[in-house]
Amino acid sequence: MTNIRLVLLGLLSRHPMHGYELKHIIEDHMGDWTDIKIGSIYFSLSKLAEEGSIEVAEETREGNRPSKTIYRITEKGKKDYFKMLHKLWASDNKTYYSLDIGLFFMTSLPKEDIKKYLLQRIDNMERVLDYLTQHKTEHGNSAKIPPQAGAIMDHSLYHMEAEVRWMNNVLEKLDSFY
Repeated sequence: MTNIRLVLLGLLSRHPMHGYELKHIIEDHMGDWTDIKIGSIYFSLSKLAEEGSIEVAEETREGNRPSKTIYRITEKGKKDYFKMLHKLWASDNKTYYSLDIGLFFMTSLPKEDIKKYLLQRIDNMERVLDYLTQHKTEHGNSAKIPPQAGAIMDHSLYHMEAEVRWMNNVLEKLDSFY
């Protein structure tokens, strides 16, 4: 729950919000670069409230609609948020790729299958690259998007470009692995 905790506390440190508003921001503005499951937001809000990191600021109701609970961050939540943010920046976590396990055992499968899988992965990644490039072009200079969003988009683009280059390299060397 660490990533979602950090995101929720970070968003609530800006101003009080209700769950739907948080869900909307995560889906629309962070969906391309986080793996937060939208269904876990309300559960996480409950846990954060239970722990005293956030509290209910207000409950509102409009007509026959369900009530909206507006949350705000507490002093404890601010301390937790800054502690997590410092820890994230200070950590130097190595990234592990599950595909490397497949690569290690690739000769257990026919070379033709591996070639097919590599070509499919390259094709999929190139489509994602096209999407990210178009997304950056369309939204990268928008006044609605914070300046660091460009760096986030570049981070994804650079990783994806490197992955495509690496897969093409594996494809070129495929015969030498068998």
